[in-house]
Amino acid sequence: MDYVSALVPPVVMAVFFIGVIRVIVKTQGGANKAKEDAAVDAVLARAEGTRQVSGPTDA
Repeated sequence: MDYVSALVPPVVMAVFFIGVIRVIVKTQGGANKAKEDAAVDAVLARAEGTRQVSGPTDA
């Protein structure tokens, strides 16, 4: 019975990992893609704006 207790944690982790991958693949594209792309574009624009405003200072 030691082999069963040795195999349970890897099997549980494998099932969990497969579930995570399935969720990631399912949420790619579709109706959420435009919303996710817009959110990423907004964050990048904000970061770019902050970088341009602060800019490098030559002393």
